[in-house]
Amino acid sequence: MPSLLGHPFRVFLYTCKALALGHVVATYGYSCGYGWGPSMLPTFLTRDEWFVTDRSCRRGRGVRVGDCVVYAIPVEAREEGIKRVVGLPGDYVLLNSPGVGSGSMIQVPKGHCYIVGDNLPWSRDSRDFGPLPMGLIKGKVVAKVSMNGWWPPSWFSRVESGLHPLSDTSKP
Repeated sequence: MPSLLGHPFRVFLYTCKALALGHVVATYGYSCGYGWGPSMLPTFLTRDEWFVTDRSCRRGRGVRVGDCVVYAIPVEAREEGIKRVVGLPGDYVLLNSPGVGSGSMIQVPKGHCYIVGDNLPWSRDSRDFGPLPMGLIKGKVVAKVSMNGWWPPSWFSRVESGLHPLSDTSKP
């Protein structure tokens, strides 16, 4: 009677291949992660929300103003956060929150981006630690996962840019 598992070396080889493929997909493809905190309200809930991250956008590749990114927090070792990009290299951004402080602006340096949370009073972001080096960007958030209902495709909702062009009716 032949063995159900086959030759032990072949099983070991297939296991190694599967682990290597999983590593490549999670590092360079898409990954799922958990997020919590009030800094991105109302875009994301404060708890019990999962995100799908496109890891091909690491180090700022393909990131545009308005995108939500996962980044390594520069002032916290081994911690990651999610914030919205409001300025790329060469852009001028407001240094403080609107209506707070002097209203001075800075130009985002080359190789950096400026990130802020959607809930400004509860967000620790570039207003606190300065422009973020692009090398700290781990990926772009492309979807959020809410396990509501029984149909798995309905669990995913796309994360939009959050920035909308001004309509012609808003001009004075």
